[in-house]
Amino acid sequence: MRIIGHLRRLVAFEHTIFALPFAYAGMLLAGAVTGAAVTWQLAGWITLAMAGARTLAMVANRVIDARIDAANPRTAGREIPSGVVTRTQALLLGAVSAALMLLAVWQLDPVVRWLWPIPVAMFIAYPFMKRITWACHGFLGLTVGMAAPAAWVATAGTVGWVPVLAWLAVAAWVAGFDLIYATQDVEHDRRHGLHSLPARFGVAAALVTARILHVATVLGLAAVAVLAGAGPAHWAAVAVVAAVLTWEHTLVSADDLSRVDKAFFTANGYVGIAYLAGVAADTLLPG
Repeated sequence: MRIIGHLRRLVAFEHTIFALPFAYAGMLLAGAVTGAAVTWQLAGWITLAMAGARTLAMVANRVIDARIDAANPRTAGREIPSGVVTRTQALLLGAVSAALMLLAVWQLDPVVRWLWPIPVAMFIAYPFMKRITWACHGFLGLTVGMAAPAAWVATAGTVGWVPVLAWLAVAAWVAGFDLIYATQDVEHDRRHGLHSLPARFGVAAALVTARILHVATVLGLAAVAVLAGAGPAHWAAVAVVAAVLTWEHTLVSADDLSRVDKAFFTANGYVGIAYLAGVAADTLLPG
């Protein structure tokens, strides 16, 4: 049974908290704006699709990056480089995750059955981005940010400006916090020819860029609220997100990166939960 624990840590299952709340928010917003039915059954299938997709994405990342992780002291202890999980075991988990994702996809709006290869292709492409371009953080943002519009489409079968703006807002948020996280590996990335914005332009420039991206996140969520005709609870959630992101940027500076983990894990864990709480209150509670 120890292998189950190792596989759970391999895919960092607790990090699902970053994307899943935005998927639920996308579902609720689709119901509120388009009138599409939002049911517990729908939420269940979206949850399964998200869990399967995210696990598949993490398996792809860990398998493709195993050699890079082994060369980095910060990541050498991860499950594949340390040998507690084999590539075969990881790939088997990826195959099961893909099957569960497809099972869920076939229970959602029929249009999703044609679109699922797009995120899967992005999952596989992302680990190679750091080998190609310092803009890899933006690609990660667009990949994770698909949670909101994907759930919208799965609910309503349509697209529109609300899900597109939600996608861009979440993408900016993810790219911003990934920039903060990447400041830990600047010297390693430079030595091994890997690309990141901190390695290319320096830590200070990366942190400034992260701040700009997080301002864009708040503006994007505000635009979603305007177009969705949001009420006070939704707007309060946007304000909370702005406050949390402001706090996040007080935790790190170019001269002090000792609290990167707190900025990455703790602060960002609050963002999705706070936003979902506001959207849920606004769309589900009477009044």
